[in-house]
Amino acid sequence: MTGEALLNNNSEKQQERCGFVALLGAPNAGKSTFLNKAVGARVSIVTPKAQTTRMRARGIVNEGRTQIVFCDTPGLFKPKRKLDEAMVGAAWDGLKDADLALLVVDATRAKKDDIKNISIESGAKAQKSKIPLWLVLNKIDDIKRELLLPLAEEVMQQSQASEVFMVSALTGDGVRDLMCKLADILPVGPFMFPEDMLTDMPERTWVSELIREQVFFQTHDELPYDSTVEIQSFKNRPDGSVRIDANIYVMRSAQKAIVIGERGKRIREIGKKARSAIEYSLGQTCHLFLQVKEKPKWDQDIRRLKEIRPTF
Repeated sequence: MTGEALLNNNSEKQQERCGFVALLGAPNAGKSTFLNKAVGARVSIVTPKAQTTRMRARGIVNEGRTQIVFCDTPGLFKPKRKLDEAMVGAAWDGLKDADLALLVVDATRAKKDDIKNISIESGAKAQKSKIPLWLVLNKIDDIKRELLLPLAEEVMQQSQASEVFMVSALTGDGVRDLMCKLADILPVGPFMFPEDMLTDMPERTWVSELIREQVFFQTHDELPYDSTVEIQSFKNRPDGSVRIDANIYVMRSAQKAIVIGERGKRIREIGKKARSAIEYSLGQTCHLFLQVKEKPKWDQDIRRLKEIRPTF
């Protein structure tokens, strides 16, 4: 290599890079866990329940001279109602502005028909959007090592992925290697966000997500996906604390009773755990006031659907 070529090569390596990376996959594949591990902070809620993520969440990582903007998306599944259609549509919309897509696949479920169909469709959608698709085989610590390579080859064929990375999003195993590879190939360009910014999600939205996370955790399997949270007021007080009033909406009166619990025990627990999470996230004392209200067909409210997918 000539001196001039070497100089140009080094100059390109020193240039800033920035790109958007869409996270695709089935519900509970580990996309949000991966995002939180990559960012090094909680920017997306995680629960054992599928379809926890309802709207796209961005996590921002600065890796040397590269800024990686991850776009967490709702899990891909067969929609049955308008809310489902908005969520799945939002996931596919994540490809429109992406420079690259990561297909996150739970290694323990990779051979199931619905996962195969998602892999095939993700490959087709990525090709249509003319962006590379990489396979991220997650939860590798839950499967025998001798099965990983043939499994990866099978899913790569289905998805037409050009690269494969084997990771455990929970422990972080393999995540660093993936981040370094992304940092080398994203487009040359200026950073899109300040270097100390971890997410572009508004505070009010994040707070509502933290409350919804506790609704999921505390109601377990008693309350399916018929609940949502809406912040009514968010006021900073002179003493440095914040007062937050929020409504938890459910569709039926029986569900309202489930959330409130016997003598209000469950709603108090939801409030206690959510308050703790909010205080940790915001770094200030939180006075949280929750109300549970019945709101039939909230999941068909066009305003709410547009919050999930603006083009709905």
